[in-house]
Amino acid sequence: MKQTKNIRKAGFTLVEIMIVVAIIGLLAAIAIPNFVKARATSQANACINNLRQIDAAANQWALEKGQVTGAAITLTSDLTPYIKLNSAGSLPACPASGTYSLTKVGSNPLCTYSTATPPHQLQ
Repeated sequence: MKQTKNIRKAGFTLVEIMIVVAIIGLLAAIAIPNFVKARATSQANACINNLRQIDAAANQWALEKGQVTGAAITLTSDLTPYIKLNSAGSLPACPASGTYSLTKVGSNPLCTYSTATPPHQLQ
């Protein structure tokens, strides 16, 4: 007597694979914008902290050198001894590739990336 076995190949059907791909696409559509927003916020916070360090260094420089509010200041040469430098030996840079500027004692330092959202500026 001959027995016939019902042999079914193991694997996934096309519909199952399409459902998995759709779920992964949906999760990516939710996660990626949140990741971009969190990255922008983190860059802005790091930049604002750098601006605070520059402002504190300018105030310390003015106090030690006897300068008054409104005195001219050079960001790189005057403030380098008062700020913790990065591994390259220079002032910390804006994480979003902006540049810092400060011309007078008592004014807030500025970042060229201040038009971003969220803004890179001291309040």
